[in-house]
Amino acid sequence: MQVDELIKPFPIKEFHPFPRALLGPGAHEIIGPEALKLGFKKVLVMTSGLRGTNIVPKIVGSLEYHGLEVVLYDKVESNPKDYNSMEGAALYQEHGCDSFVSIGGGSSHDACKGARISVAHDGRNVNEFEGFNKSENPKNPPHIAVSTTAGTGSETSWAYVITDTTTDPDNPHKYVAFDDACVPTLAIDDPVLYYDCPTDYTAQCGFDVLAHGSEPFVSRLNFTPSMGSALYSIKLVAENLRLATWNPQELEGRQNMMYAQYIAGQAFNSGGLGIVHSISHAVSAFYDTHHGLNNAIALPRVWAFNMPVAYKKYAQIAGAMGVDTYGMTDVQAADAALAAAIRLLRDVGIPEKFTDVTQDTYSKNRLGKGPTKFYENASVIKGNDEDIDRITRHVLGDACTPGNPKECTFETVRPVVEHSMNGDLDDLLS
Repeated sequence: MQVDELIKPFPIKEFHPFPRALLGPGAHEIIGPEALKLGFKKVLVMTSGLRGTNIVPKIVGSLEYHGLEVVLYDKVESNPKDYNSMEGAALYQEHGCDSFVSIGGGSSHDACKGARISVAHDGRNVNEFEGFNKSENPKNPPHIAVSTTAGTGSETSWAYVITDTTTDPDNPHKYVAFDDACVPTLAIDDPVLYYDCPTDYTAQCGFDVLAHGSEPFVSRLNFTPSMGSALYSIKLVAENLRLATWNPQELEGRQNMMYAQYIAGQAFNSGGLGIVHSISHAVSAFYDTHHGLNNAIALPRVWAFNMPVAYKKYAQIAGAMGVDTYGMTDVQAADAALAAAIRLLRDVGIPEKFTDVTQDTYSKNRLGKGPTKFYENASVIKGNDEDIDRITRHVLGDACTPGNPKECTFETVRPVVEHSMNGDLDDLLS
C-alpha cells in the first residue's frame, strides 16, 4: 500500500458509524434474546477459548438456552493470524451458519471481522482486503462482539488487524484493514467479564486504550468530533488503570476502564492513529508479542517524538492525566504529560523497552512459541541494527502512520524504534 496517498483525503473529514451497544454490569446475560431479535439461528462463535474462565460456556449456554444452534471455533490466537479468519470462515460455510458471535478482546473480534468479510466474498483470502474499504459486498453476516478486556475497542470500530503469515512466510506482515462493512451489528461491553482478565493483561490492554485516546487527540486528521472522547478516555485511564490492575475485583476500576475502551475506540474510529500503533504492529509481526504491551513501550518514545509539533495538545493531555498545569508553559505541561505516562507504565509493572521482554515476562506470552517456524525461531527480541531497520520499514508501510502528527521518514522514525528497543526511559525525562 502507498500510505502517502492516504494523506490526500485528510482535509475532508469522514465520520464512520458505530454499532448499537449494550454497556454495564450484566449486559452479557441478555445475549440470547438479543441474538433472537437480530434473527440469528445458527451461530459461529469465535474466541480464543478464554480457558481458565467460565465465560465462553456461559455465553454459549445462553445462546443455546434460547434455541440457537452454536458452532464453536476457539482457536483464535493473540495477534490474530490470517488462517484464524480463514478457518473460521470455512467452519461457518461448512455448517451453514447465518451469524457470528465473537467473545474476547481485539484478537477474537478482529479474526471474526476478517472471517465475515471472507464469507461475504465466497471464501476469498482475508489478506486480499488489506487497506481501506476493499470489500466489494457491503452485506456480510451479522455479528455480536462481546468484550472481555478493556483494550482494543474493536467491538465499536471499522478496523480489524490481521497478521499475514502466508503471502511471505519468511517475512510476516501485520496490517490494518478499515472497512465500513465489518462494523459489528451489536457490541456488548460488560465489566463483569473483565474480572477474570489477568493482572499483566489488564495493564497492557489499558495502555492500548491510552494509545487509542492520545493518538487521535494529536493526529494530523484533527477530527473535531473525536476530541472530547479522546481526551476523556485519557482521563479515565489515568484515574482507573492502577485500580483495575491491582484491585481487579473493584467494579469502579473495571467499569471505568470499560468506558475508556469504548469511547477511545470511537475516537480513533474517525480520528485516526499514529506510529505508536505502527511500531506495535511491526514488533508483533516479527515477534508475536502482545499488542498492548508493544503500545505501552512505544508510547513514551512516540510522545517525545511528536511533541515539537503538538505541544499544546500534549499540555491538554497532562491536565487529563491529573497534572496540575497551573503556571506551566505548554512545553512544561507537555513534558509533565510524558512523565505521567512513564509513571503510569512503571506503576502497573510494564517492561520499559522491548529487549526487556522475554519468554517469561508475562502470562500467555507467545514469544518463541510458534505458531509457525518463523515465530519458533523468534524467541529473543534482538534489538540489533538489522532488527531496527526491518521494524522501521514495516512502520513506514503501516496504515496508521499517515495519521501521525509529525512527518515520518526512515531517518526520523528509526531513532524512535531504536530507543524503544534499547533505550532508557529516564533519558526522555532529562
